[in-house]
Amino acid sequence: MLFGLDGVEIGLIIVFITLFSAILSGFPVAFAIGGAGVISFAIIAALDSAGLLIHQALDTGSAEYAAVVAAGANEKAISIFTHPDLPRVADGVFPDGWQVALDRNVSFIVNRINERVLAGQSIETLLAVLMFVLMGIVLERSKIANDLLTTMARVFGPLPGGLAVSIVVVGAFLAASTGIVGATVVTMGLLALPTMLRNNYSPELATGVIAASGTLGQIIPPSIVIVLLGTLAGDLYSAAQENRAQLAGCTDALTYLGEPAVVSVGTLFQAALLPGILLAFLYAAYAFGYALLNPSKAPAVEMGSATGEVITPGEKLTWFLFVPVALIAGTLLLSNVNLVGSQSTQVDSFTASGEAASLRTNVSPECQASMIELHGQEAWDAAVAEQTAINEAGGSVTSERRTPEEIEAARAEQIANAAPIGTGIALIALFFGLMLAVGRGVAPIDEPMPLIAGAVGTLGVLLVDIVLISPMTSPLATVALIAIPALVALWGVKHAAARMARNELIRVVFPPLVLIVAVLGSILGGITNPTPAAALGAAGAIMLAAYRKLKEQDRDPWIITYATLAVIGTILIGINFDLRINIENVSAENWFAFFVGYGLYLFAFFGLLYACWVLFAGGVLTPAVRETAKVTSMVFTILIASQLLNLVVISFGGEHYIQQFLQSFDNEFKVFLIVMLVLFVLGFVLDFLEIIYIVVPIVGPVIYGGSFDPKWVTIMIAVNLQTSFLTPPFGFALFYLRGVAPKEVTTGHIYRGVAPFVGIQVLGLAILWFFPGIVTIVPDLIPN
Repeated sequence: MLFGLDGVEIGLIIVFITLFSAILSGFPVAFAIGGAGVISFAIIAALDSAGLLIHQALDTGSAEYAAVVAAGANEKAISIFTHPDLPRVADGVFPDGWQVALDRNVSFIVNRINERVLAGQSIETLLAVLMFVLMGIVLERSKIANDLLTTMARVFGPLPGGLAVSIVVVGAFLAASTGIVGATVVTMGLLALPTMLRNNYSPELATGVIAASGTLGQIIPPSIVIVLLGTLAGDLYSAAQENRAQLAGCTDALTYLGEPAVVSVGTLFQAALLPGILLAFLYAAYAFGYALLNPSKAPAVEMGSATGEVITPGEKLTWFLFVPVALIAGTLLLSNVNLVGSQSTQVDSFTASGEAASLRTNVSPECQASMIELHGQEAWDAAVAEQTAINEAGGSVTSERRTPEEIEAARAEQIANAAPIGTGIALIALFFGLMLAVGRGVAPIDEPMPLIAGAVGTLGVLLVDIVLISPMTSPLATVALIAIPALVALWGVKHAAARMARNELIRVVFPPLVLIVAVLGSILGGITNPTPAAALGAAGAIMLAAYRKLKEQDRDPWIITYATLAVIGTILIGINFDLRINIENVSAENWFAFFVGYGLYLFAFFGLLYACWVLFAGGVLTPAVRETAKVTSMVFTILIASQLLNLVVISFGGEHYIQQFLQSFDNEFKVFLIVMLVLFVLGFVLDFLEIIYIVVPIVGPVIYGGSFDPKWVTIMIAVNLQTSFLTPPFGFALFYLRGVAPKEVTTGHIYRGVAPFVGIQVLGLAILWFFPGIVTIVPDLIPN
């Protein structure tokens, strides 16, 4: 053996050295990865042909190996790491020759490109990357960061370390609206760093907080990292759990786990919400604590008032806290007592299938023992009792078509149990109430009558819903009944919106906040998957940027305003009317709703085209699309190149060798800790894309094949990868900031500045390690 090392170990070292040499060569990363794969394969093939690479494989034909298998060991679990004393046989790293391995690699790379880039199941989710990138770049070029930084500095500046805290707040806000690390770091570096230095802020704190806050886009959804990692994690978890079930003696993962082995990007967005907020809180807490200990290096700065209105503390508490909290709590309370809820009369034509036991009990003795070990004896006994009761009742019942009488009876039961106030009307009333309360708080000395009228109109809508509207009332009749009070409410809300627009903080934060709520709300609420939500976000960002552009040019943006209202109207019509005109019987009101909705849709589409024209004429759209194409093509090119490098590692047994090494540990916590340490170290020299597509597929079958929650595993990896932007010498956030920092800020300042935030990242990982509920609580509360 060469240097006393196994041939597979030497092959891994060659791949490792070739990859880093290619990255350091200065070639674009995507091409460097693919080139590293080709070059390393050629070197390994040459050494193997020369007989220098010898792999010591287990002799599966030996009597000792047969004795271990006969003792009950699973052949898939036997390796040179778990049974080092078994006889071995010397073989080349390419058992069938490098020519066969090359032929397989070429065939596999073509198949993988087709599956993962062109026409596979994950391509629809990967399209969300393009949309989120476009959304982020358009918002960044619409100067939203500039306005946010100025406004937040006025709000937090008077506090110790207030400018640094405002950077964290803006970084979290931009993370939820753009998610583009480079754009966020560069923008905040250009706008905020000179201001912080002029106000005697420490260069280390200023650069550290800007670089760290800019990376929040990697974890706070919508995050490109989570989209890319989630599409990979879903496949890895499903395959790993199937393999785990078979090792346990069960037929499939559903039998063994008692639930499907799936994890979606939408669920991961839910899981990432609280960890992202946690990291932002830790950053802000560090900045505030640093200012308290070093007041001369992070002084309080008065940046001017954000609004000319004089509002007393009591009025602020009343209208900005007490009233909104009371409205939200009241709505939740009414929903819990069924005063607010569904008024649907839709009944399924088929009966529900009969109940099944919580666990499958018709399994082999080996599988039964494994399931009892996993779920516990109590859960198994409960499943057996459930199955016995089902069998005594005649077995499982299949779904059957209901008779017209059964359908009417079920509908009557739904009508009897319907809530007096529909969920949709309650949400609209809640939104109106919040607008009126904030409008009152912003301008408490203005004439209150319009807002009072709006509140009366809102209450009138609720009263009409309770008294005059039943679940059987047609949608058109419902609209007619609530029209008058709704118009009164809208008149009051319009006055509230005009007053809110006078407040700089609300005027700056509210439009992008609505976009964030629309995009994230649809994903986190399980309404849609990330790709349509990303398309909505991209379209909304374009219209928001066009609105701002028209305002800058002193032109009336009425087309954008009414196009936005048309989108809202289209959604409301789609929710409340049956727009299926291809069915046999279509009522006149549904035909009317269809034509109105279609007209609104066409106007909204025209508004989007007009917004694109405004941005194109203003010189915003072309560079945004060009930059989107660059980022997206880079991601997909790295995806293809990394597949090639992975196939090279697989071809000489490197992937299997690493997995066997990790599986040899008897403690899965220890295995996961080793993987996290490796990822952390690799983050010093590799970008997150290379780690996701090269390293994670190798270690994924092991870390996703245990008992850990896949959401927790994925978010832990995502937070760990976030440090790759901050760790010297190749942290991308450091490069971005170095490129825009003033001359007096040295590279040493930047490195020393990010060091505490890297420590905070590690602290965040430790908190998530010991309190995994932070990751899983939101997905558990929100239905998927």
